[in-house]
Amino acid sequence: MLNTKHLARDFTASIVVFLVAMPLCMGIAVASGVPAEKGLITGIIGGLVVGLLAGSPLQVSGPAAGLAVIVFEIVREQGLSALGPILVLAGLLQVTAGIFRLGGWFRAISPAVVHGMLAGIGALIVIGQFHVLFDEKPLSSGLANLSAMPGRLLGLDPNNIAATELAFVLGLVTIGSMLAWEKFRPASMKLVPGALVGVVAATIVAIAGGLDVARVTVPASIWAAVETPDQSFLSAMMTPAVLTTALAIAFIASAETLLSAAAVDRMHDGVRTNYDKELRAQGVGNLLCGFAGALPMTGVIVRSSANVQAGAQTRLSTILHGTWILGFVALLPFVLQQIPMAALGGILVITGWRLVSLSHVRHLFHQYGLLPALIWAATFVMVIATDLLTGVLVGLGLSLLELLPHVRKLKLRVDAEQGETVDRIGLVGAATFVTLPKLNRVLDSVSEDRALQLDLHRCDAVDHTCAEMLTDWLQRKRARGMSIELMGAKGNLSKLAVA
Repeated sequence: MLNTKHLARDFTASIVVFLVAMPLCMGIAVASGVPAEKGLITGIIGGLVVGLLAGSPLQVSGPAAGLAVIVFEIVREQGLSALGPILVLAGLLQVTAGIFRLGGWFRAISPAVVHGMLAGIGALIVIGQFHVLFDEKPLSSGLANLSAMPGRLLGLDPNNIAATELAFVLGLVTIGSMLAWEKFRPASMKLVPGALVGVVAATIVAIAGGLDVARVTVPASIWAAVETPDQSFLSAMMTPAVLTTALAIAFIASAETLLSAAAVDRMHDGVRTNYDKELRAQGVGNLLCGFAGALPMTGVIVRSSANVQAGAQTRLSTILHGTWILGFVALLPFVLQQIPMAALGGILVITGWRLVSLSHVRHLFHQYGLLPALIWAATFVMVIATDLLTGVLVGLGLSLLELLPHVRKLKLRVDAEQGETVDRIGLVGAATFVTLPKLNRVLDSVSEDRALQLDLHRCDAVDHTCAEMLTDWLQRKRARGMSIELMGAKGNLSKLAVA
C-alpha cells in the first residue's frame, strides 16, 4: 500500500519520465520510418499496461532505439500493414517464453553479443538520422546511408539558404542545446532532460524565424492513429516472412528488456526483477501494440534510469508517465505539430552515438582477452553490413567458441550448504553461459541476512558471461552490506576475493 511519501516521489518521477519519453517516442518512430504517433501509442501502452503488469517495477517500457532499424526494414520491405501481425506473434512468443520460465536464458546471452548489437544499432541510427537533419529520408541500408553522408554535407550552399540548410541548422541547434544543457545545467534543474531542452530550443527558433521546414505530423485525435486489424490480419500471420521476423523481434526485444532490467536492479535497493513476469508483461504489451498498429516495445534504459534517479519508489511512476503522454497527445496535439523533424533527428543522433560504447569492448579485451572483443566487433560489423538478425546470429555462433576448451566437461554442479552462521556455495565444473541460468537461480535464492562463502576451488573455468554476472552480483550484494568470502577465485575474479 502506498504511503504519502511514496505517492509524492512517484508523482514527481513520473513527470520527469514523461518529459524524457515524449521526444524519444516520436524520434524513434521517425527513425523507424513510421508516423510519430505510432511511437506515442507504444509509450502509452508501455506505461498504462506494461507498467501495471511488469516484473521490474521501476523499469519503463516503450519504443526502443534498439528496434528502430529492424522496424525500418520491415516497413520498407513488407509494408506498414505487416507490422501488426508481426508484433502479435512476437508478443505471443514472449508470453509463452515467460510462462515456461525462459526469462533466465536471455540473461545467458554473451554481453559481447548484446553490446555489439547495441553498438551496431547505434551506428545505424546515427548514419540514418544524419539524413533527417537535412529534411531527407534515410536510404535503404546502413552502407547506403554511410556512403551518402559526404554528399549531404557537400550539397549545402551557404549562398542559397533553403529548406535543407535551415533544417540542418535546426538539427545542430538541437544537438548543441542538448550537449550544452547536460554539461552546464544548474544542480536545481538536473532532472530536466537534455532531449526536451533540445526540442524546445529548435522549435522556438523555427517558430520565431518562420522557417519553412518539415514538421512532425500528428493527427488531431490520437484515436485516429489506432489501426485495428482487418480481414487480412490473420492470413498475414501465417506467412514465412512474418513468422521469421516475429521470432527475431521477440528475441531481440526480450534480450534488450532483460538487459535493461538487470541494469535497473543495480541502480536501486528495492524489489528485484522477476524476469519471467517481466517477459510476460512485455508480451502483453507487444500484443496490444500489434492490434493497435503501433511500434514494438521493450524495457528502455534511458527512461528507466531517469525514473530511478528522479526518486521513483513503486510502479505508480511508470503508470502515471503513460497517463501524462495520453493526456498530452489527446489535449495538445497542435503543440507537437510545431516540432521540426530535424530536431527529432538531432535527438536520435545523440541517442545512437551513446549506444556505441567503445569502453565496453575495451573492458572485454582487458578483462577477458581477445575472443570476447572479437565477438563484439564481429557482431557490430555484421549488424551494420548486413542486418540485425544476421549480426546477432554471427555473434551467438562465435560465442560457442568459448565452449570448445570445455566441451568434455560442460556440466556445472552447484553445492549449497546451510551452516549455523555461514552459508556455503561450491561450484564444481565449468561455469559457462550454458549453465548461467542454473547458477542465477541458486544465487538469487541466497539470503542477504547471513554470511556466505562462495567456493571456486573446484570450478575449472569461468567464461566472460558468467564472470560478468558474478562480478555484478558480488558488488551489488556487498554494497547492501552482505558478507561474502570468495574462495579459490582465479584470473579476473581474484580481485573480488577480498570484500
